[in-house]
Amino acid sequence: MVSTAGTAAAAGGSGTADDVWLVVGLGNPGPTYAGHRHNVGYLVTDELARRMGGSFRRHKTGRADVVEGRLAPPGTPAPRVVLVRPHSYMNEVGGAVKAVATFYKVPPARVVVVHDELDLDFGRLRAKLGGGDNGHNGLKSLRSSFGTGDFHRVRSGIGRPPGRQDVADFVLSNYSGAERKELPFSVDVAADAVESLVADGLDRTQQRFNN
Repeated sequence: MVSTAGTAAAAGGSGTADDVWLVVGLGNPGPTYAGHRHNVGYLVTDELARRMGGSFRRHKTGRADVVEGRLAPPGTPAPRVVLVRPHSYMNEVGGAVKAVATFYKVPPARVVVVHDELDLDFGRLRAKLGGGDNGHNGLKSLRSSFGTGDFHRVRSGIGRPPGRQDVADFVLSNYSGAERKELPFSVDVAADAVESLVADGLDRTQQRFNN
């Protein structure tokens, strides 16, 4: 958790000191959406920025805010990381992320996307590489812009809507009172999973966090 810029590690092990990772927090910009379930990616990247001792600033592309630094659990090599928070709304996020990835010359395999996941109960978490978009507009936009879905994901569970509530209404609504009490812990664990992924690789991260 030191400060500077770039990264290490691939699906099963560490990369070089010059490898840069992009960690993308998905969400919708603006105060109206800040507390919504769909914005958990923003919350996790906020926590990672705090650990790195940095603040989000507008990137040269003009399409996202970024924090450049080094990120790793204590006692492990600190990979170079760029945290990314796109200015675009969820269904248009791909272009902004691709522009930043191109700027830093980061391939999709070294992109980590933190997003909400309907198919996991609140408080559950999974790390994975690749896969479909499962109806998630942010993932769909990223797949379209990158031309592949082979990027890493840290999936933070929000559960399915109760009763017959529309999925779109559910993800664009605030957490329940009980969930809000647990949310800081869930965000902290997701941030730990991102640290583990870029420092130790996917296999070790799945062993530790795919609860």
